Parts: sequence; structure tokens; C-alpha cells
Amino acid sequence: MEAFSFGSYYPGDSAIHRLDPRTKLLLGFVFLITTLTVSSFRGLVPVAIFVVLIYAVSRVPARRVLSSMAPLLAIVAVVAVLNLFSDQSGRILWQLGFLQISEGSLHSAAFMACRLTLMMAGMSAITLTTPTLDLTAGFERLLAPFARVGLPAHELGMIMGIALRFMPQFATEMKQTADAQASRGARVTGGPLGGVRMLGSVAIPLFTGVFRHAETLSAAMDARCYHGEQGRTRLHALAFGRGDALAAVVTALLLICVIVINLQLV
Repeated sequence: MEAFSFGSYYPGDSAIHRLDPRTKLLLGFVFLITTLTVSSFRGLVPVAIFVVLIYAVSRVPARRVLSSMAPLLAIVAVVAVLNLFSDQSGRILWQLGFLQISEGSLHSAAFMACRLTLMMAGMSAITLTTPTLDLTAGFERLLAPFARVGLPAHELGMIMGIALRFMPQFATEMKQTADAQASRGARVTGGPLGGVRMLGSVAIPLFTGVFRHAETLSAAMDARCYHGEQGRTRLHALAFGRGDALAAVVTALLLICVIVINLQLV
């Protein structure tokens, strides 16, 4: 848990760091859609090159990237296991009753694992290269046009910012709570049953602490006379630049490459 850094910002002054947060959010959405449309391992090649290019330009250390993605790799493992039993095409390699693994299921599991890993790596670059306040401001500005129809853009942006800020603290408190329960004799390890015991002995005090933090934060906001975005000013105004246009062009090239490969034009 000490290395947990998902949602945390890595300081830097690279071209990726200087991009407008709205550009990162919009292009991140395009990146997700593009990756989801990939239908073969060949299509994942330009996606992988794109992700490597992002981190090469941003100069974020590989160790920091891996520690940021580590909590999400469990999702990749679960999806890969589920896909082992979804596609039963090709030669059967293993069978136990109604459960069987074939060449097609192995291909499907490997493809889904690679695609999800690339998606997480690409989206993790947004939080690693963007301060939470800037990310919140960009998200709020993107939703601002919908505020005219009643969408609480500012409140949604604030919720996202608070959630990102509390993720590392939440993980740290989970580790501290597990250690405290273990010191009192609670069994928090030892196979699947140990995981169930840990959930029961850690979840209640952990969420009690979360609610306490929420009440403290609410009281602090009331003490500072917080009234949403009314009368709020910003030190740094958001503005698009040449770098944002270049990033859009590179992302468009990625989309074109994936479309061409999907249509088997190359």
C-alpha cells in the first residue's frame, strides 16, 4: 500500500504536463473508444506505441506508472479468467466437466488482458500528468454547457476532485486499519477465508473513518462559507494552445490507424 499512487500527480514540465486538462479529458475519451474498437492484436500495436510515446514525452518513470496501475491489475486478471470460458472455438486444451479451455479462449483472454492494460495505462497518464485541481476545473468546464439544463457541473467536478484526492489516503488507512486489527489478534491473512475475515474486520472501521473524514470536510467547507462556484475566481485560466492541437492530431492518427487495421486495408 505504501507504493499506491493511483490518482496522484507526478510533477513535471513536459509537453504532456502543459496540455490543457480539457484536452486530456477529451482525448482520453477518444482513446478509450479507439481502444475498445480494436478487434485484433495487430490493432493493439499502434495503441501500444501511442501509450509508450505518451510516457516517453511526459518523462514519468516506469516504476511510478506500474505502481499507479497495480491496484487495477486485479480487474485485468478477473476479466482474463472470465474470457477463458467465453470463447470455446478451436482445439480443446483442458476440460473438467462442463468447464473447458480452448485455443480460442486463450486467445480471447490474452487479447482482453492486453487491451485492458493499455486502456488503464493510457488513462493513468491523465492523472499522473495533471494536478487534481486542474483536472477538476477541466471536467467542470466541459460540463458547463449542460448546466443550463440543470446538470450540477460544479458539484460533479468537486466530487471527482475529492475522490481522486482521497484515493491514496483511503489505501493508506486501509493498510493501517489492517495492521491495527492484526495487532489485536484479528486474522487478516490466509487464503480465501482469510480475505473474508479481513473484509469483515477492516471494512467497518475503515468506512467509519471515511464518514468521519466526510463530516470533517463538510464542516471545513461550511466554516469557509463555501457556496459552490458563486463568486469564485481562478488563478490560472484554462486556455488551448498549439500543443493541444498537436495532441489532437496525434490522437486522430491513432484512430485512423486502428480503423485501417480493423478494415484490413493493410
